[in-house]
Amino acid sequence: MRFRQVHLDFHTSELIEGIGASFSAEQFQAMLKLGHVDSITVFSKCHHGWAYHPSTGNEMHPHLTFDLLGAQIEAAHAIGVKTPVYLSAGLDEKLARLHPEWLVRRADESTQWAPDFLTPGYHEFCMNTPYLDMLVAQIEEVVQKYDADGIFLDIVGIRKCYCQFCVRAARAEGIDPRDEAAMRPLRERTYFRYAERTNEAVHKHRPGLPVFHNGGHIPQGRRDLAFLNTHQLELESLPTGGWGYDHFPLSARYVQQLGRPFLGMTGKFHLSWGEFGGFKHPNALRYEAALSLANGAGCSVGDQLHPDGLMDVATYRLIGEAYREVEAKEAWCKDALNVADIAVLGVEASGRFEGASSRLAQADKGAVRMLLETHRPFDVVDTSSDWSKYAVLVLPDVIPADEVVAPKLEAFVRQGGKVLATGTSALRPDGSGFAVDFGARWTGPNPFCPDYFVPAAAFGPGEGAASVMYGEGQRIEVGGGTVLGYRENPYFNRDAFAFSSHRHTPNDKRSREYAMVEHDAGIYIGWNLFADYADNGSLSLRQIADYALSRLLPKPALRVSLPAQGVTTLQEQPGERRLIHHLLYASPVRRGKDVEIVEDLLPVYDVQCEVRTDRAIAGIRLVPQMTELPYEMRNGAVTYTVPVVECHQMVELRWA
Repeated sequence: MRFRQVHLDFHTSELIEGIGASFSAEQFQAMLKLGHVDSITVFSKCHHGWAYHPSTGNEMHPHLTFDLLGAQIEAAHAIGVKTPVYLSAGLDEKLARLHPEWLVRRADESTQWAPDFLTPGYHEFCMNTPYLDMLVAQIEEVVQKYDADGIFLDIVGIRKCYCQFCVRAARAEGIDPRDEAAMRPLRERTYFRYAERTNEAVHKHRPGLPVFHNGGHIPQGRRDLAFLNTHQLELESLPTGGWGYDHFPLSARYVQQLGRPFLGMTGKFHLSWGEFGGFKHPNALRYEAALSLANGAGCSVGDQLHPDGLMDVATYRLIGEAYREVEAKEAWCKDALNVADIAVLGVEASGRFEGASSRLAQADKGAVRMLLETHRPFDVVDTSSDWSKYAVLVLPDVIPADEVVAPKLEAFVRQGGKVLATGTSALRPDGSGFAVDFGARWTGPNPFCPDYFVPAAAFGPGEGAASVMYGEGQRIEVGGGTVLGYRENPYFNRDAFAFSSHRHTPNDKRSREYAMVEHDAGIYIGWNLFADYADNGSLSLRQIADYALSRLLPKPALRVSLPAQGVTTLQEQPGERRLIHHLLYASPVRRGKDVEIVEDLLPVYDVQCEVRTDRAIAGIRLVPQMTELPYEMRNGAVTYTVPVVECHQMVELRWA
C-alpha cells in the first residue's frame, strides 16, 4: 500500500468546453513531485456519467478530444506513481435522464440524492436493474485497456429502494414491500450481487487487482461487507465535510484489527468534495495526515481537477507540506499493529441496532472522545473479535447481553477481564438483570430526568458534590458490590404545572440511592454516560468514566501528560522489533457554521511518558530525527520525557 495518495475527483458537466485542453504530462508529473505523491486515483467515469477516454461501453465527454485517462496513467507510471482508476458506480447523470426507471426510489417515488429532476444534483441508480450490466461492461473495458493499479467504485451500499424492479422482485418472493424487516434480505442480496459481479468483472481479466467499493463509511460489525473489498480499505473522513474529527479515530480503531491495510481519506478542501477554490490550512492537513499514521493508516487527500486538466500549484504545494513529513515517517508506520488494553464493543459494531436511529451511535462517539481525551489506547471490537486480548471491555450505554454477547461476556470475565458497563448495557433482553456480577440488581429505568450523580469518594466534582446527568438513568439495588457513587433525584420532573428555576429542578438530597457499583465483573454506572458526553460534554462525565477505568486498569499500557486535546497511540512493528509511540497535539476551533478547523499548532513541552511492556528495551529515540532519549526501566514500565511535541512526534522503543 502506498502511503501518500491523492484522490483526484473530475466530475465535469457536458456544458463545459475545453476538457483537458491544458493537460500536460510534464506539468502533471511536476505537481505529483511537488506534492510528494506516490499514488493518484484518476477517472474513467464521473458522476455526470462521462468517460475520460475513448469508450465502447460508455460515451466520452463531448468536449474531450484525447485519451485523458491513458495520458495520466502513462505520465504517473513514468515517475513511479501508481494509478488506481475511479468509476462512479452509483451515479450516472446522463443515463439517469434516459432511464429514470432504473433509479433508486423512495417510498414516495422521489429519487435519491436530488429528489426530482428540477432540483440540481445527481440521481442514484438501483443495482437491481439493467444498469448493473452496463456498469460491469464499463469496468471490464477499463481493466482490459488500461494498466490500472486498482479499481475504485463509488457511491455504493445497501439501499432502501422502492423502484418497480425491487417491488416486483419482493412481491414475487411473497414479501410486502412495506415491511422493512422483510425487505432487508432482498436489499442485501442486491448489494452482494453487485459486488460479486463487479469483482468478477475485474478479476477475470486482472486476477489480484485491488477493488474498493466506497460507501463513505466502513460499517462496523459487518466484516462480510468490509471483505467485499479485495485489498486495502479507504476510510473517507473529511473533518470539515460532515464527518468531524471524531469519525476517523472511531473508524480506524475498528478497521485496523480487521487485518487489512487501510487509508485515512481527508481532503484539501476547506469544506468538502466539489469545492473549487477551497483550501484548508496547511497545519490542518499536516495534523490529519499524522492522525492517519498514528492509527496505523496510510494517507489519501481528496482534490478536484479543473476541467481544463491543469493541476493546481497551490493545492500540491499544500499537499506537499504534509506529505514531505509523511515520506520521512512512513518507515516507522508500515505493517503496524495497535497496542491497546481497552476494547469498546461499540453500538454500531455490536450489530444489534441496524436500521435504528443514528442517535444511538452518540454512545460510540462519546466513548471514543473520552478515551482519546484521557489518553487510553483502545480498539473498537465486534462480536467476532478476540476479547481475551484486552484487560477491560467497555459496553457503552445500550449493549444488551443477548444470546451472542452474554456467553462472550461471561467467558471474558471468567478469564480475568473487567467490564465497564453504562445504562442498559450488560442487561439481559428479557429483563432478568445483569448477565455478569456487578454486585447489584437492576430494578428498572429511573422516571426522573435529568437527575444527579454524587461520588462516594474524591473524584469528579468532589466527594458529596452533585453533578447533573442528562442521560437516561437506570435504578439498582446493591448486593455485595462496593458503592462508588449515588443518585439524587430532582424534587419533580419539569412540567407545565411543576417547574423550578430556568432549566431543571434541583436535587432532593433526601432521595439518595445507589448508582455506581464495583464487584467481580467490573463497574456498572447507571446512566447513558457516553451519549450524554457526546451531547453535552460535561467534564464530570469524563471524570466519572476515567475514575472507573483507573480502578479497573491500575497499570495501563500507556500514560502521558498531554493536554486533553492531545492524541496518543502505541503501535507495534513486530518485523522491525520495535514499538512506535505517537504523540499529537492540535486544538480544532469552530469557524463559521458548524465547521471545525485546525490552524495553530502550539508546541507542548516536556511530555512525561510511561509505557508498560514485557519487552526488554534496548534504546529509545525520537524519529525520524534519530535523537536518542534517556529512559528508565522499572517494574515492567519504561519512562521517558519527550522534549517537545509540535503537531506530531514519534518515539521508537527498540527491543533488545
